[in-house]
Amino acid sequence: MTVRKFEKTDAEAVSALIAHTLRTTNSKDYSHEYIEDIVGHHTPEEIIIKSRKTHFYLICENDTIIACGSIGQSENTADTCELYTIFVHPDYQSKGVGRKLIETLEGDEYSMSANRIELSASITAVDFYKKLGYTLSEGVTKPGEDGLLRMEKLRT
Repeated sequence: MTVRKFEKTDAEAVSALIAHTLRTTNSKDYSHEYIEDIVGHHTPEEIIIKSRKTHFYLICENDTIIACGSIGQSENTADTCELYTIFVHPDYQSKGVGRKLIETLEGDEYSMSANRIELSASITAVDFYKKLGYTLSEGVTKPGEDGLLRMEKLRT
């Protein structure tokens, strides 16, 4: 298992990974229409745009991309960074890949210079993030209009 930075040529494979993960893992918590809408926002072109604004990482098994995630500076607060586009292939979930991905993102320069890390979690992923020290922002326990829950981790 290796960690590396995203390259433009990875966009189609990353988009396919995201679509497969959403359709497989998130289908128990979200409607088909919701998932297809989210899939539509993770096209190869959108992935490339996201990679230009963030530090985008991949975890690979041999030459196959099995996880992705990115981190960027918060647009609202100078001492806050945000995690984005975090997906682990269903066959690799609960095997330490997600933890390795989050550790990689938390070791990035954006994270190291921030006092707070934020993310928008799917209902499916809330317990995973809680295990890694993230808490629900402002105690809100129900998803917002976007179907996601805001979570945060304060750096000590």
